[in-house]
Amino acid sequence: MEPLTVAGSAALVVLSITTHEASHGFVADRLGDPTARQQGRLTLNPLRHIDLFFTILLPLFLILSGTGIILGGAKPVPVDLSRLGNPRRDWALVGAAGPLSNFAIAIGLALLLAVLSGIGLAAPGAPLAEVLAVGIFVNVMLAVFNLIPIPPLDGSRVVQYFLSGGAFDAYRRLERFGLLVIVALVFFFPPAQAFLSEAIVICTAVITWPLGVWADMEPILRRALFG
Repeated sequence: MEPLTVAGSAALVVLSITTHEASHGFVADRLGDPTARQQGRLTLNPLRHIDLFFTILLPLFLILSGTGIILGGAKPVPVDLSRLGNPRRDWALVGAAGPLSNFAIAIGLALLLAVLSGIGLAAPGAPLAEVLAVGIFVNVMLAVFNLIPIPPLDGSRVVQYFLSGGAFDAYRRLERFGLLVIVALVFFFPPAQAFLSEAIVICTAVITWPLGVWADMEPILRRALFG
């Protein structure tokens, strides 16, 4: 991948991750918990959200290694459930806010790519087209990955809303081992990898095909991420 593409892609990855976290805090604030606002986390300034390893080093390493997997994270935005008006419902809404923000960014980047391609400023071989394509891919990947219904990922917050009693308690206890389970599934269990990849491809197609840029995405991503 060209240095310009790496720099642009890394910048979009950082912005996407910080937007994801800020969205959690913004929704929590609107639902009655000002903790994130009081700690200065309702901002897109990456310095307020950055974790050196998960926000910068890990995504950059995955981009440069050409694995096709680009994951990362930021310092979790603090949420005090006791300050939410309806904790079970609101916790689900706070959890959903992060992935929804990434889908929104992916749609915005796809619109931008369609416009720039239409006026000849983002041809498939141009660095700008590669950066935008990687940005779309990364945001869809972040959204789909975080919607995996395994604690502590965002998808589990939504699932918890529909559970009660013993099922709810048992599900919450999974959080102690959740990260280990997620790493094992994503990196060492081929069926899970295949399912995740297929979900990402389908979501990317749904976003880009109506705008006429889906046909350009595969060669761009193949060159940018695997070339």
